[in-house]
Amino acid sequence: MNRELKRVSGVVLLMFLALFVSTTAIQVFQADNLRQDDRNRRALLESYSTERGQILVDGQAIAQSQPAEDQYKFQRTYAAGDLYSAVTGYFTLGQGSSGLEDALNNELSGTANTQFLDGINRLITGQDPKGASVELTIDPAAQQAAFDALGNNSGAVVAIAPKTGAILAMVSKRSYDPNLLAVHDPDQVLSAYRSLESDPAEPLQNRAIAGDLNPPGSVFKLVVTAAALESGEYTPDSTFPNPPTFTLPGTESVVTNSGEGACGSQETVTLSDALRLSCNIPFSELGISMGDGTIRDMAEQFGFNQSVDVPMASTPSVYPTDDLGDAETALTAFGQQNVRATPLQIAMVSAGIANGGDVMRPTLVESVLAPDLREIRGLDPSVFGSPIGEDTAATLTQLMVNNVENGVASNARIGGVSVAGKTGTAENGTGEPYSLWFTGFAPADDPEVAVAVVVENGGGQGQSGRGNTLAAPIAKRVLEAVLNK
Repeated sequence: MNRELKRVSGVVLLMFLALFVSTTAIQVFQADNLRQDDRNRRALLESYSTERGQILVDGQAIAQSQPAEDQYKFQRTYAAGDLYSAVTGYFTLGQGSSGLEDALNNELSGTANTQFLDGINRLITGQDPKGASVELTIDPAAQQAAFDALGNNSGAVVAIAPKTGAILAMVSKRSYDPNLLAVHDPDQVLSAYRSLESDPAEPLQNRAIAGDLNPPGSVFKLVVTAAALESGEYTPDSTFPNPPTFTLPGTESVVTNSGEGACGSQETVTLSDALRLSCNIPFSELGISMGDGTIRDMAEQFGFNQSVDVPMASTPSVYPTDDLGDAETALTAFGQQNVRATPLQIAMVSAGIANGGDVMRPTLVESVLAPDLREIRGLDPSVFGSPIGEDTAATLTQLMVNNVENGVASNARIGGVSVAGKTGTAENGTGEPYSLWFTGFAPADDPEVAVAVVVENGGGQGQSGRGNTLAAPIAKRVLEAVLNK
């Protein structure tokens, strides 16, 4: 009998321990996951019973919570929703959240660790719970200029202050109105979400930092030129053979320059002129000479092949990580093959050159403010990486100025201001419209803003559009908006 009691006691003890472990795991280790689960109705109601913090641009609310006469207590509203949708994202009933609403949810909802004592104080004093507000780095003039200049094109613009990494503009088109997803009718939210999700223009994709990435084309030549100069084996006066066509090693595929002729009238062409005229053949030759490892290393130092939080996580821009043959390397040297990039990444390349070789970590957050307006966290600029030295940065700057002053980036010229820039016209496959790019910064001698623009689907011009004709004028308007303040 004692033996049977011991067995039963042992089983009961094991059951008790299993129950203890499982409840501990649920209540402690899974607490955050359960609280954030979209199916958690209690957490959902609790989140709407708190006055969510504002998202501010230049002190003006672009997202805020207003009292509502229903069970949810507060209604999230977005001023100029289309203009800032790539920044704010949305906060919904049942369909989750995106953008800063998601990335800074703990701060906006008042549940961040830095706000714990504030929450206790409000509880003791009987004040209603309230989230922190977030002041953004966005320059409203630059944001509006980018939005207007993109017009009806599908594409994106990112502008960065090179010295701090502050993001001054982030626009993605086609955009959408987050107010459609913020209503308190779940069926209406679901209907609006499905409509946006099925839209062929893919408005829910933030093309500035994510989505289906585009080949960068000739703007990637800045990375390749940086690798060449930094190696010490090449200078702007280094020369390359200048044939009108170039057959990729081991293949029958032929590379041509944009004008389908030689790069200038000489038998050889300098690196400086190859960049100024944006010729593909000399860069193919340069890429093969350096090898894919050298190009990859420089690309990764600028940020390729890794996600960058702004604080939303970006889709990593891509330089192939497999060992490449000469033919593939030749194509990557002018931003084709399997090279893909976000406007954020290309803006970081220009910003790093503008900042003497130091790429600052990009961010949208100027400060996080407690309900009493006390600063919880401020902008703390930090270096993301230093892929090139000051001498290389200075040389690249002059080469980019040449591109604008007497090269193929002429549509970025601004009267009385020295602009550094580079265009790109990237192929997407046989018969497919091109992706059109521009990146650069101004003033070239003391940069205040670096910008990257991509116009997708050839800007409606198929394979006739060019980076200089469509992307450069958009960048020019953004640069002017910042410089004219």
